[in-house]
Amino acid sequence: MMNLSRVKNWKKIPYVSIGLVVINVVLFLIEELGQVELFQAGALNVEDVLIKGEYERFIYCMFLHADIEHLFNNMVMLYFMGTMIEKEIGHLSYGIIYFISGIGGGLLSLYVKLVQGNPFGSVGASGAIFGLDGLLLAMVLFYRKPMPMVTPLRVCLMIILSLYGGMTAGNVDNAAHIGGLLVGLITGALFCMIRRYSKGLPLPKPRDDDEEN
Repeated sequence: MMNLSRVKNWKKIPYVSIGLVVINVVLFLIEELGQVELFQAGALNVEDVLIKGEYERFIYCMFLHADIEHLFNNMVMLYFMGTMIEKEIGHLSYGIIYFISGIGGGLLSLYVKLVQGNPFGSVGASGAIFGLDGLLLAMVLFYRKPMPMVTPLRVCLMIILSLYGGMTAGNVDNAAHIGGLLVGLITGALFCMIRRYSKGLPLPKPRDDDEEN
């Protein structure tokens, strides 16, 4: 009984979210101390990815941040929203959707840079974090597992405010935000429907509180 209890408690620990936050903070400190030029090695830009074939930058850029404010804002969102979602859907599913969303945001970002002839690079975890927004919206729409204080309306308002904040701020890669959000929503919807099907549950019907203001 003791061993089973320890296993269950371990499963409840959101170690993927915590690990992601730790890695982001450590890499930021390394960059700030000037030990390694991480920005040059990891920023997502057209030349290095499409011409030099450095596709690993789709992953590297997700762990780099421009300044302390950029890092703080992203890590607060990642920790509080990420830990909640990870506990609901499991470590592996959460990690997969997080990285797929980050890569999806990077792909749209790179496409927009190519079309606009933008030579600058992008860094930050916000594409993947917007993917968590999309995943959370998919969860309340398609999975319907009760989560305190989480409703479709509140999630939509959070997404709208986050997008608006990015579009009204300077030097923000909004394409990465939108790309991550869409990929997170699509993969999240697929995940929720597959999980419902595997449990023999019907597709969810509209709830009364979906129409509340």
